[in-house]
Amino acid sequence: MERRTFLKGAAAAIGFHAIPRHALGLGVKAPSDKLDIAGIGIGGQGGGLLGDREISSENIVALCDVDWGYAAHTFQRHAGAEKFKDYRILLDKAKGIDAAIIATPDHMHAPIAIAALRAGKHVYVEKPMAHSIEEARVMTRVARETGLVTQMGNNGHGGEGLRLTREWIQAGAIGKVREVHCWSDRPGRWWPQPVDRPGDTPAVPETLDWDLWLGGAPARPFHPAYHPQRWRGWFEFGTGALGDMAIHNMDPAFYALDLDAPSAAEARTSQLTRESYPAWEVIAYQFPAKGDRPAVKLTWYDGGQMPARPKDLDEKVELGDNGICFIGEKGTILCGGWSGAPALFPESRRKGFQPPPKTIPRSIGHRAEWVQACKDRKPDDARAGFAYSGPFTEALLVGNLAVRLQKRIQWDARAMKAKDAPEADALIRKTYRPGFGI
Repeated sequence: MERRTFLKGAAAAIGFHAIPRHALGLGVKAPSDKLDIAGIGIGGQGGGLLGDREISSENIVALCDVDWGYAAHTFQRHAGAEKFKDYRILLDKAKGIDAAIIATPDHMHAPIAIAALRAGKHVYVEKPMAHSIEEARVMTRVARETGLVTQMGNNGHGGEGLRLTREWIQAGAIGKVREVHCWSDRPGRWWPQPVDRPGDTPAVPETLDWDLWLGGAPARPFHPAYHPQRWRGWFEFGTGALGDMAIHNMDPAFYALDLDAPSAAEARTSQLTRESYPAWEVIAYQFPAKGDRPAVKLTWYDGGQMPARPKDLDEKVELGDNGICFIGEKGTILCGGWSGAPALFPESRRKGFQPPPKTIPRSIGHRAEWVQACKDRKPDDARAGFAYSGPFTEALLVGNLAVRLQKRIQWDARAMKAKDAPEADALIRKTYRPGFGI
């Protein structure tokens, strides 16, 4: 029977009832269909993601966390979902899921995301998308090869501020930009950093599978210094303040200036300990010229360090605890944290400024666009997908090489190597415990 005749007959047979497009073999979910979503890492941020309107309006069918006590509130909220501790078992057994939302500690983002993509699932992964540069490179490649929809959880990428900043800079509002400064108040009170490995070995909580929590990381005894919520400052598990907040606050620079890989990065920091990131750091990236854009120096500040106050700013304007500042030859643009709205300085520059047309498509919402892109199977419609977020994450993590090695890094992105620094190879390309690699 011809396909068209079959479909017409099937529709007539069920009257007014609709058949989902994917059930008819058309390969794309209709907008009215709901995604079947699995949440992996649901005790903290992951539980919050599943509670967002854009996500909770879909079908939450499977939940996975290594600590069922820490994740109890999410299990209760989605009581009908199947429960797992091991993401590998979930991906093997829950065959019907369409997509996975991953919000584990940084060191397990890549192993889980890559396994989910290879299992045919769309992926939303919290920021930063990877723990190492190689992981970001592989995640980007696998997403491209599978044609699945991906998104990194840097929410500001879906906002109006990011688009206005690019439109203003591209329209020449402040002329050529050669200097950018970006900062955050993290770590501070948000998590302990720096820290030394604890010497005691308390009992593992009954609800926690510590081996699964470690995943690909080297074995070490459990301690509440790592879990819950205190892992971000440890080299083996997190990416420090850079991975936590530069992924938000530096996004406008990468997007508005079309930055690629840096050619070099160097860092000034407080005293570095053996196993954790410093109390503060200042990282200077050098980006080569591209097209009509000149070379750019982009400097990151955290832990209480701040840039010098730009001369163009109005007297009463404060930099704020998170933000980014573009220094142009004709003026300055200041944006709040998380890709906040841009403000133009000095005042004389604002008086004659006519905002350019809004030529960049606006987002329906960072998570909403991922959901819709999954239904339509259009990876490019998720604008913080791995094609964008992968190179962005790689570039940021070059800064962590400079921090950990305490030396200037000359970066060769094509070869994925730090020139004259062979000791960086072990940080660029991690080793994993068996069963948890990429």
